[in-house]
Amino acid sequence: MERELVVEEMKNISTSNSLTQSPHDSNRTPKSPFSTKILTSPLASPMKKALTYMEEIGHLTKLHDPDQDDWLPITESRSGNVYYAAFHTLSSGIGVQALLLPLAFITLGWILGIISLSLVFMWQLYTLWLLIQLHESAPGMRYSRYLRLSIAAFGEKLGKILALFPTMYLSGGTCVTLIMIGGSTMKIFFQTVCASNRHITTLSTIEWYIVFTVSAIVLAQLPNLNSIAGISFIGSISAVTYCTLTWVISVIKERPQGVSFEPVENKSDVARICSILNALGMIAFAFRGHNLVLEIQGTMPSSLKNPSHVPMWKGVKFSYSIIALCLFPLAIGGYWAYGNLMPNGGILTALDKYHGEDTSKAILGITGLLVVVHCLTSFQIYAMPVFDNWESRYTSNKKKPCPWWLRTGLRVFFGCLAFFISVALPFLPSLAGLIGGIALPVTLAYPCLMWIMIKKPKRYSPSWFVNWSLGLLSLVLSVLLVFGAIWTIATQGMEVHFFKTQ
Repeated sequence: MERELVVEEMKNISTSNSLTQSPHDSNRTPKSPFSTKILTSPLASPMKKALTYMEEIGHLTKLHDPDQDDWLPITESRSGNVYYAAFHTLSSGIGVQALLLPLAFITLGWILGIISLSLVFMWQLYTLWLLIQLHESAPGMRYSRYLRLSIAAFGEKLGKILALFPTMYLSGGTCVTLIMIGGSTMKIFFQTVCASNRHITTLSTIEWYIVFTVSAIVLAQLPNLNSIAGISFIGSISAVTYCTLTWVISVIKERPQGVSFEPVENKSDVARICSILNALGMIAFAFRGHNLVLEIQGTMPSSLKNPSHVPMWKGVKFSYSIIALCLFPLAIGGYWAYGNLMPNGGILTALDKYHGEDTSKAILGITGLLVVVHCLTSFQIYAMPVFDNWESRYTSNKKKPCPWWLRTGLRVFFGCLAFFISVALPFLPSLAGLIGGIALPVTLAYPCLMWIMIKKPKRYSPSWFVNWSLGLLSLVLSVLLVFGAIWTIATQGMEVHFFKTQ
């Protein structure tokens, strides 16, 4: 009933606006649907009442499809706040892929590594700001999904081509990787805790994958993105703690013998360039979560007086301040501690390899447990866009919300599918550089280009020049990163084994 009243009031306002608008003004989009001239006319009284009413209930900005949005996991609850935004952003923006950052420094070295990490961090923070502003860029419309914003900017066909596969790949691929890392870490944690008890038989790696997947599926039964705010809070604390523990232990312990910071020699200049590109891909892969920022902002109420971009940006600034305090010490401290001796598994593998004997089992066990907890919590937020996309197909066809049994079935099916892929393709973590190159446009290019297409800044203005430059540069860099990663895999080789987990 409340929604019907709001819709009726908005229709009345729109009619009044059209009656008082001159032909010259009809070709322009006003800055606000409520102009000062109209508000001072005899029609002002009922319009002010409608405006006040809509402000009170917080629905001045309409949704993409009000009925359907009320049924989908991302937008069915809009009671989020700045704290929820910070928890979700921190949990999704930092993860186990950051543990590979010291590995990138082996190729880049100190100066180029720090410069590259700093530039990518500032670049992706800028594109985050663009997405937050674009969330309500069109009058009366909220784009609570990356795909819908892409369609609004590039058109129906091109928008889907550019955004559908990368965003779903980032969500699904990240969940697969989390199963692999979480399950493997569960096994290591169990072995660390129960090392003294020889009578306990440990599970195989695949069996630990099953344990992790079942736990993730159980947590995935929470209905919507707002309902997992507490889980994201736990995941944020876990991520910050294990990142800090990892680099602090590595720095305070005595460095292994033979540590060197000399650049790795390559057989040719082409190999050198491709190695650098692959390292840049690892850095790009460390900054993920852009495919979720619109979804997170979509869980917040928005009105003319209190637009959602204000608390969302506050939450992002807070969370990325903490992310910076984790990633930079992790990369710099890890490289200082192990240098060119850093194994392919990253700093966590190095810690176990070089300090597994002289470090307290309790600390190692806690670190492993925190990694598992964060993997479980990150699985929930990255799986939510997939759940939302699948349910939207049902609600579009049936014009009604998904029944509980179908929602449960879809989430169980997704968990089983992710588990199958993790078992079938156990070499996926070795493709970090390639994945980073493929995902780079979603993070660095598309937001800049979407800003130009939607906001239409004046030609050759600073905004026009900066966004065109960054967008095109990111696309070129993405192609180079993919090429560099493929070249590195082809020349250095990669152990490909299907259905053979280690």
